[in-house]
Amino acid sequence: MTDLTDLPYANRPLRVGVQLQPQHASYAELRAAVDAAEECGVDIVFTWDHFFPLSGDADGPNFECYAMLAAWAEQTERVELSALVTCNSYRNPDLLADMVRTIDHISGGRIILGIGAGWFERDYTAYGYEFGTAGSRIAALGEALPRIRSRFDALNPRPTRRIPVLIGGGGERKTLRLVAEHADIWHGFGTLEELTHKNEVLNSWCAEVGRDPAEIERSTAVQQGPDEVADDLAALGERLITLDTDGNAGFDLSLTRDWVQYRDEFNAR
Repeated sequence: MTDLTDLPYANRPLRVGVQLQPQHASYAELRAAVDAAEECGVDIVFTWDHFFPLSGDADGPNFECYAMLAAWAEQTERVELSALVTCNSYRNPDLLADMVRTIDHISGGRIILGIGAGWFERDYTAYGYEFGTAGSRIAALGEALPRIRSRFDALNPRPTRRIPVLIGGGGERKTLRLVAEHADIWHGFGTLEELTHKNEVLNSWCAEVGRDPAEIERSTAVQQGPDEVADDLAALGERLITLDTDGNAGFDLSLTRDWVQYRDEFNAR
């Protein structure tokens, strides 16, 4: 197991997030799930940025990301809020910055800009966006990130805080460089071995661009209980653990509660 003293980015408390996937549910059910998530003690409540379900009935119920986040900002009191993740292609970067800034004020400083290059072709074609290539979408993300930060600074009123940026994705040549340059949180995927390797690649990019890797919180999604993977992920320096649930699952938070308990025990050590 990795020695935590060798991982400066591990010098953070563990946090838990849950993605309430807005598919196959009524809005009343989603609203109740948000209340339950905040009550159970999670640190962040995420949604996603898709126009159609990703599993189950492909034409089933689904709700738009940013209208929901604004409503959740009014509904909640404590949790941070974010998309896991915003598709950069769906909104002009300056408009997106204004939307996020507005939700920042509505929530009293609890919004995180989770963003990625986009990948779900049906969203693009159905809503009239150019799908392009993986390379063109990542290039567009690279162009958008400084525009978003610049627009934050130009808005009146400005955001209530420096809005954290979470970037999702694991491409080693382009995406992880963008993470090193712009992100406060990196959300990655994969096995322990894959995450270990990609963390090393990210650290190398940080050295290349002159960024302290300790500034970037490491995040990953899990489908297992803490008894199975928690200690290994913690030893790797992962400090934001995200679960997911949706209407098909009845927004079941039982696994999330197990991780909240582990978080509290870990942070008390």
